[in-house]
Amino acid sequence: MSEIRQPKRLVDYQAPAFVIEQTLLRVELDPVATRVYSKLKFRRQTAGSLWLDGQALQLISIRLNDAPLGEDAYQLSDKGLAINEPGDVGILEVVTQLNPEQNTALEGLYLADGVYCTQCEAEGFRRITYYPDRPDVLSVFTTTIVADQAQLPFLLSNGNKIATEQLADGRTAVTWHDPFPKPSYLFALVAGDFDVLADRFVTASGREVVLEFFVEKGKGRRAAFALAALQRAMRWDEQRFGLEYDLDRYMVVAVDFFNMGAMENKGLNIFNSKYVLADEQTATDNDYYHIESIIGHEYFHNWTGNRVTCRDWFQLSLKEGLTVFRDQEFSADMASATLSRIDAVKLIRTAQFAEDASPMAHPIRPEQVLEMNNFYTVTVYDKGAEVIRMLQTLLGRERFTAGHQLYLERHDGQAVTCDDFVQAMQDASGVDLQQFRLWYSQSGTPEVSVTQVYDAAAQQLRLTLTQHTPATADQHSKQPLVIPVKIEILQPQTKLRQQALLVLTAATQEFVIAEIATAPLVVWLEDFSAPVKLHCQYTAEQWLSIAAQASNGFARWDAMQQYWSLMLRQALRSNELPQLSTELLAFYRQLLRQPLQDLALTAELLQLPDFETLAGQYQPIPVDALLDALQHLTLQLATLLQDDFSYCYQQLLFAPYQYQQQQVGQRALRGLCLSYLAHTDAGEELVEQQFQQADNITDQLAALRAGQSAVLAANDSRLSRLAERFADDVQVLDKYFSLVATLPSEQVFTKLEQLTAHPAFSWKNPNRVRALFSAFSLRNPQQFHRADGQGYRLVASVVARLDAVNPQLAARLITPLLSWQRYDQHRQQLLRQLLQQLASGSAMSDDLYEKVSKSLT
Repeated sequence: MSEIRQPKRLVDYQAPAFVIEQTLLRVELDPVATRVYSKLKFRRQTAGSLWLDGQALQLISIRLNDAPLGEDAYQLSDKGLAINEPGDVGILEVVTQLNPEQNTALEGLYLADGVYCTQCEAEGFRRITYYPDRPDVLSVFTTTIVADQAQLPFLLSNGNKIATEQLADGRTAVTWHDPFPKPSYLFALVAGDFDVLADRFVTASGREVVLEFFVEKGKGRRAAFALAALQRAMRWDEQRFGLEYDLDRYMVVAVDFFNMGAMENKGLNIFNSKYVLADEQTATDNDYYHIESIIGHEYFHNWTGNRVTCRDWFQLSLKEGLTVFRDQEFSADMASATLSRIDAVKLIRTAQFAEDASPMAHPIRPEQVLEMNNFYTVTVYDKGAEVIRMLQTLLGRERFTAGHQLYLERHDGQAVTCDDFVQAMQDASGVDLQQFRLWYSQSGTPEVSVTQVYDAAAQQLRLTLTQHTPATADQHSKQPLVIPVKIEILQPQTKLRQQALLVLTAATQEFVIAEIATAPLVVWLEDFSAPVKLHCQYTAEQWLSIAAQASNGFARWDAMQQYWSLMLRQALRSNELPQLSTELLAFYRQLLRQPLQDLALTAELLQLPDFETLAGQYQPIPVDALLDALQHLTLQLATLLQDDFSYCYQQLLFAPYQYQQQQVGQRALRGLCLSYLAHTDAGEELVEQQFQQADNITDQLAALRAGQSAVLAANDSRLSRLAERFADDVQVLDKYFSLVATLPSEQVFTKLEQLTAHPAFSWKNPNRVRALFSAFSLRNPQQFHRADGQGYRLVASVVARLDAVNPQLAARLITPLLSWQRYDQHRQQLLRQLLQQLASGSAMSDDLYEKVSKSLT
């Protein structure tokens, strides 16, 4: 790869030479020739020309202070437009033309499925008009949309609707005004024909807010849960953080063609339809959970992201890490706190830890970037949220909330940095957070080793903690971090227990805890109090004791994860298949005969770790040995505990579907039991029975997954019946595509090829592509990691095809191929050759180039 492209660097940040005080837009929609008229009131801040970003635009005309500009007064390039001598204040008018129909990248303004839609974060606004497309330029926007309202009945943009005008040529002009200054990435425009579901919300101060959901025709009823979730989120934010909504109207539009999950554009959120539409026939319990979470996430951005935004894109975690934390807290209050925490930690231990170990390793505040889209990552978002959670753990909820309030009061209407947030926390709490700031600049996964010595005579427990962060692809030298380690001290002989918070700040640190009457068992890293890998020399029996006795549900689940990891490591070290102990079988029998009150937690305790979780613990990853061991354990458990799984399954009676936590737990535990029973002689009958009797998609998919895992003969028939029943429903077809893509046999390659010819499949639709190929690469380790390389070649060919169509999507799909150095020599060679072939191609997008070049460096 001879070409070198220059990245942007955080250290090179300079404030903009000009601010845009007012932005007036007139957008005349046309499928192939949309005209955008912009009128910008600018004011100088520092020396320099007036630079306007622009990409894939046709410049029609340009005027400064009401006079046309000659060609010698500006420079035009494929990156943008520079005005040489604009003066210190003035009005710049620019007319551009663009082709929404050809915009398959789905950035800027595009037309898909008859709907005009925008996606401007991070740098999409430059595809709409020439503009200083950066987050530290905040402006008051007034937007007029012109179109044939018979074809496009709804013309929507940010803020409040202030005018509707019927034009002489029969078109309609609708004008929107957003009174709050915002950067261009928060601009939104949508035009189309929708079903509308509307309601009201009365704020704590008594203001009435109109709530409107715009969804695909015929699916209005499916937005009811999302609308109710929005109302819950609005009330929760008032009660938890004292934050009210600030406009008269809050709109959500659901579209099927969208690169992201959702976007928090001020007053007009645009959502991927999969995170809005739900009913029991088409949405699983997991879908309901994530809809509520993402609805909350985008609403919470109104303050943490919109009213206070990022100075530059290196500060992305300022808004995203904080808002993910806020939506996690909301989900914990609305659903199960234990399951919400488990869900978040699974993502950290698989995707985020893997990212730290990959060529794309970066801190939550990156130092440099070629293509900003590549840093919408689990590190920036989810590790960023863990860093915020650590602040709450260290400061306590009361002082954390005070710091959050001070941050918003101090910086309302500003574009600021991660340091500004931490400073507000420090000022509100009085706690020195200087060392804590390293979490923002240091990449990698810290590893914490723990030892303990109990002095019975002194009744003291001596704990020694050591931290070490291995070198990462982007950084070699690491410093000690502030690591909060929550523990529970169990005294099994007396049933006494106590909690403590140990704050590790040095490479090695010792803590002494007094008045421990009997030999204790320590529950380490309770609630995953820091995003670290824990090394603890416990036996399998000790992990089982914690799983049975810990008062924290997450700690019990984590102990079982540690138990299985230890068992598998010991088996692989001795080159043998793992065997089940009598203690494990007894514990499982107890859970199946007498489940915990929290049935969903019971299901999690009975679930084996998945391949990705285990893979992160090895270098190199023993792919075949891990897969064989997991299959062996599944069959052993199914055989030895068949009567117990059957007993538990029969006790969990079917009831008319409700998304309610007790029922969610029942369905989770029933599906878990069925996943084991499918491997027994009774499997075919039980799977078919549940598939036929289920009144909801959650139970149906549980049956299909169980049948597929056990490779039951009739599962193809069941999958076909599901596809036929929902032939016109893309939400369910995406689930069908993903199920087919995870078939653990060689047949999957033929089936994937066949599904690309399915009437519902489109290479231009990110949901369809992800449903097939992300599901294959991330959830079908047996076939993706085939020793003959067929799985790798398939994904590489899809990435190459997509790069010219949708670079963002291509760059995300390539992620599983990048960590080639984590595998055995044979797989390393296969992966490296494929990446080199991609690198040798012409006209590779910046999105893909950045990832491939880093991987091969």
